[in-house]
Amino acid sequence: MGKLNVVDWIALLLVIVGGLNWALVGIFKFDLVAWIFGDMSVVSRIVYIIVGIGAVYMAIIAAKLGKK
Repeated sequence: MGKLNVVDWIALLLVIVGGLNWALVGIFKFDLVAWIFGDMSVVSRIVYIIVGIGAVYMAIIAAKLGKK
């Protein structure tokens, strides 16, 4: 596997942030994104969408790596 480019690192960071937020929700019923930006505010929804795009990107990368 080659080195990660900037987009790979950003996607990885987004997936980690999303995973940690879900861990907080599951363990403590505390949504950090909603706490920072407001419950389902425009900004929090944008954050959720960007994290989701990062997850889709990482799934595509993982599928490509699996074919090698």
